[in-house]
Amino acid sequence: MSLLARLKKNGPSGFGYGSTAEDVTAGRSLAGKTYLVTGCNSGLGLESLRVLALRGAHVIGTARTVEKALVACASVTGGQATGLACELADPSSVRACVDAVIGGGARLDGILCNAGIMALPRRELAYGVELQLFTNHVGHFLLVTGLLDHLAEDGRVVMTSSDAHRAAPGVGVDLDDLACARSYSAWRAYGQSKIANILFARGLTRRLAGGQRTANAVHPGVIATNLGRHMNPLMRAGLAVGKPLFLKTAEQGAATQVYVATHPGVAGVSGEYFADCNVARARAVAYDDDLAERLWSATEAIVARI
Repeated sequence: MSLLARLKKNGPSGFGYGSTAEDVTAGRSLAGKTYLVTGCNSGLGLESLRVLALRGAHVIGTARTVEKALVACASVTGGQATGLACELADPSSVRACVDAVIGGGARLDGILCNAGIMALPRRELAYGVELQLFTNHVGHFLLVTGLLDHLAEDGRVVMTSSDAHRAAPGVGVDLDDLACARSYSAWRAYGQSKIANILFARGLTRRLAGGQRTANAVHPGVIATNLGRHMNPLMRAGLAVGKPLFLKTAEQGAATQVYVATHPGVAGVSGEYFADCNVARARAVAYDDDLAERLWSATEAIVARI
């Protein structure tokens, strides 16, 4: 299908590739609801923050520093926005964020795990774990599990994954080498962190079974955001040239995560992978529930020692 045809075609949800976060929330009030958005200071996080607040929600926006979070929250209109620091690669920062949210007394209607890092050119470690996997997966695991008791009865967890999960190792997540010590590839490591996001959503779905709370993963599309700041200059230049042709805008990129977090049509749907505001198909290994359980156990062990 050509890009032009894809832009015009909507899926069963009524939305599609060209839909924006404002489109998927049009005509609905989110007044009285509270959402937490990580990475709120730029790109998809900032747009999600803006639209959720525009629809009347209270949004807790987190960024690597409280200063960045406060600036982002001050920029929105509509609902209330509260800025907090949450550096996902720093467990003490994540735990402080959890404590602050709990201390505020809010029941969360949704947690949008949007923040992340991508394509680090050199292998870096955090607590013995490759840094992209630690930041994108372990940091969000620590945040979400810390807040589960404060998630509303029909609350939703949304993991921002990526179709780049297809670049992960053949086993999906190499649990025997979470440090990528045997070999390191920027995109393979990034893909591993993104398939971990999908597996976490599936593992969480099993733990939420029997209730109305849900967990899903989403592919936002290819967007030129600050996430690509670690890419080599030639690749970044190529994206800049191609932006008018095939890249989504931030408004379009935020649509799927906002849709999954808020739309009535997704109520009760859990453990799925969404793209263009519709259920999509991830790599087969992303549905391996045994791998999801082993990853959960491995992550719990990491969290226990940090």
